[in-house]
Amino acid sequence: MKKDLHPDYHAIDVKMTDGTVVSMKSTWGKEGDQLSLDIDPSSHPAWTGGSQKLMDTGGRVSKFKKKYEGLGF
Repeated sequence: MKKDLHPDYHAIDVKMTDGTVVSMKSTWGKEGDQLSLDIDPSSHPAWTGGSQKLMDTGGRVSKFKKKYEGLGF
C-alpha cells in the first residue's frame, strides 16, 4: 500500500445536544478535539417519533398551506 494514503483515524469527543459527551473514533479534526452536534438521535424526529413541532420561520409554512389548501391536505 502507498504510505500516507488514508486519513488519520483518531479518538474525538462528541458533545450531544443534551450535554453528554461520547468518545468516538473519526477522521474529523485532531486527536482530542470536541465536536458539538446541533441534532443527534436523542433530538431528531426520525428517531424520536416526530414529536417535535415544525417552526414557522417567516410564515413559510402558512404560505405553503394557503397555496395548496384546496388539494385535500
